[in-house]
Amino acid sequence: MKPQSKVKLTGSTRPVPANATLSDVNKDEIIEVTIRLRRQKALPQEAISGGKHLTREAYADEFAASSDEAEKVEAFAHDHHLSTVEVNLGRRSVIVKGRAEDIEEAFGVTLKCDSTNGSSFRIVMGDIHVPEELKDVVTGVFGLDDRPIASPKFKVKRHDGNIVSHAAAPAAFTPDQLAKIYGFPTGVTGSGQCIAIIELGGGFRTSDLKTYFSELKIKMPTVKSISVGATNTPSTPDGADGEVMLDIEVAGAVAPGATIAVYFGANTDKGFLDAITKAIHDTQNKPSVISISWGSAEVGWTQQAMTNYNESFKTAAALGITVCVAAGDTGSADSVTDGKAHVDFPASSPYVLACGGTKLTTNNNGQITAETVWHESSDSATGGGVSDFFPLPDYQANANVPLSLNNQFKGRGVPDVAGDADPDTGYKVRVDGQEMVVGGTSAVAPLMAGFIALVNQQRQKPAGFINPAIYADPSSCRDITSGDNKTVAGNVGFTAGPGWDACTGLGVLSKLPEVNANVPA
Repeated sequence: MKPQSKVKLTGSTRPVPANATLSDVNKDEIIEVTIRLRRQKALPQEAISGGKHLTREAYADEFAASSDEAEKVEAFAHDHHLSTVEVNLGRRSVIVKGRAEDIEEAFGVTLKCDSTNGSSFRIVMGDIHVPEELKDVVTGVFGLDDRPIASPKFKVKRHDGNIVSHAAAPAAFTPDQLAKIYGFPTGVTGSGQCIAIIELGGGFRTSDLKTYFSELKIKMPTVKSISVGATNTPSTPDGADGEVMLDIEVAGAVAPGATIAVYFGANTDKGFLDAITKAIHDTQNKPSVISISWGSAEVGWTQQAMTNYNESFKTAAALGITVCVAAGDTGSADSVTDGKAHVDFPASSPYVLACGGTKLTTNNNGQITAETVWHESSDSATGGGVSDFFPLPDYQANANVPLSLNNQFKGRGVPDVAGDADPDTGYKVRVDGQEMVVGGTSAVAPLMAGFIALVNQQRQKPAGFINPAIYADPSSCRDITSGDNKTVAGNVGFTAGPGWDACTGLGVLSKLPEVNANVPA
């Protein structure tokens, strides 16, 4: 093997915890790595925001990774005794595997095990490196660090520590009731659409789904499980199963005619990204909308991760795929205890529809009597704020997004829209044989995904990236003007008011303007 000059991969450092208990990795451990490559050329703007979407075939021909550059990356990997697992030019991914010792040599890193709190995870000391001749080709390397990257954004309603049943929650709703209350399109079921759901843990039981939809008197949608490095592994009601079942049941009850494709990935930066790109470029199921209810504060991500995920969401926009993402469940702090305001990623990507939370109350006739910002406590409130990483997108130029409270950065405002998320007025679901009521912005993402599937069927074309259209016509949303999400010590955070705000965005979306090429991206 000839010596290679290596350069640092920009933004690849993930901080090591101050209290980490470090030890050497097993040098013979087999590690799988996803190497991301650049596009052949830039995506056309009219495909992203103008409704002139690309087919997956056209994308693969013109905008995917170059086969020549993929071969160069493979050659580099093989020089370091790594073997090829998969090359997918559309996903711009070369996946390789090899012994930890060879991985360290290939990417110029030192790997350690962190066994803090009894769990053992692999971490990278310092920067990842790539050969100098590949510095403009490789945009990211994922899988060296296998610490969990995200958490699900759902909240189970409890009383005295016990899970509350449907019967004990008269203020809660079934998802189809919410679709009616919010005025979602009628006469359509999402037929012909595929809703992709990204999951990083847990699983579902078909028997539960059959019972749930039977009780709702709704035909059960077709539900598929797709393994992307992880599998459908149901366990207990109080774990990640709650997220998986919530997502399927909400999206399926709103759009029962749609196919629900659940992509199971590992809860790592690699696993999450692999699941997202698999869904986007799935030429068999061809999702027209993706629902994501996992995430974490921007400060927990590497720059290369946020950049590569964002580029994947940009690709989704060009392909006519709407991506709905939960905005977080712990208010303006987003579970960070540094006294600053934080937003959740991937909700902060400018190419996704970030979904915040409200508290909804209705009368006996199902008419809305009040809807305010969801804020129960410091660990039960809608996420929202201003990105410290992504600049303000053009479509938010007139939304009066404030500067970041942390550093006066002119950043992307989160969320874009909102819906019922308070566990007290939450969603009646069934998880592992148990009836329960669940809230959280986790429920709003699949609710919006179901809505988009209905619109897509109604219009017989994909809505795609809707953000420019709804900001150009805010009347598509019912404004929420009361409440706040201030959960940082010192009452730091945001207050709702007329127009866009960093609690509920533009408000509750129940109709969709036509997407056209004359709105800013």
